Amino acid sequence: MITVLKNAADIKDANGEIRAGGTDLHDRYRLGVSEGPIIDIHKLNFGGIETLKNGSLKIGANVTIDEVGQSPVVQTGYGALAKAANGLATPQIRWAASLGGSLLQKTRCAYFRHPDLQCTKKGDAACGGREGIHANGVIFDNGGCAHPHPSTLATALLAYDATLVTTDREIPVADLYGDGSIHDRDHLLNTNEILTHVILPPAVDGEKTAYFRSISRFEAEWPIVECSVRLVIVNDHITAAGIGVGGVANVPIRLEAVETVLIGQKANPETLQKSAQVASEGAMPLPQSAWKVDVMENTLLHTLELALAE
Repeated sequence: MITVLKNAADIKDANGEIRAGGTDLHDRYRLGVSEGPIIDIHKLNFGGIETLKNGSLKIGANVTIDEVGQSPVVQTGYGALAKAANGLATPQIRWAASLGGSLLQKTRCAYFRHPDLQCTKKGDAACGGREGIHANGVIFDNGGCAHPHPSTLATALLAYDATLVTTDREIPVADLYGDGSIHDRDHLLNTNEILTHVILPPAVDGEKTAYFRSISRFEAEWPIVECSVRLVIVNDHITAAGIGVGGVANVPIRLEAVETVLIGQKANPETLQKSAQVASEGAMPLPQSAWKVDVMENTLLHTLELALAE
């Protein structure tokens, strides 16, 4: 059964799994992992990309990923977000999938996606991948779920200190995921709470940005590690930095230690190299995923170099 919402307030009385673009949900139904009624929200008025009076940018959760990536306002003022949007998945997915859906999608772990394998996100007591195959698993291990969070756009929004607006509240994007210690959930929205908009702070003139993903084939592949970078450079010195990474933990994370090393230093290759060396501090890789530590450091360094060269 499908319930098509025409008023966001009606979500409180609706029953089922929420669908926007449906690119993730339909795949899970096909695999037999998800079942039951659907709450369709694609007709709700959560579209549009709008610059607010205070200079902030408001993006509707139902805006497609392609719209985000192709928006002149996003490309000009929020390059890391535009590049991340244009770099993920395939054109067909970007045309259909929504910004909100990208942030709220469920794990792409094969243990979750197989109806007969053990997974904490399906209510099982243990993570099958932790004792099984986890070569592309986390390197910052929070216990429980051993698979990286799949949201590319979350890495960019972390770098921009974005705020999320829901039908219940406003929260920093980091609070959508928490610290990764809650292993049976992919995000921390409440039941029947809808993400409605994303708010980014006012754009910074002259900001240098980059997005890069290390993958095992040319395109249309889930990343081994991905990174979003934004740098503000004044008089050859880095005055502000935002760095979000994915593919390394069961939640998207911001590399604040790397930002600390960068800020106040000269914008040169030596500074970038020094900052990349602290990227893996605190890493606790699983046995089969230890090889990803070097990949993360080099992915970060390459993304920083791309930003500096912009």
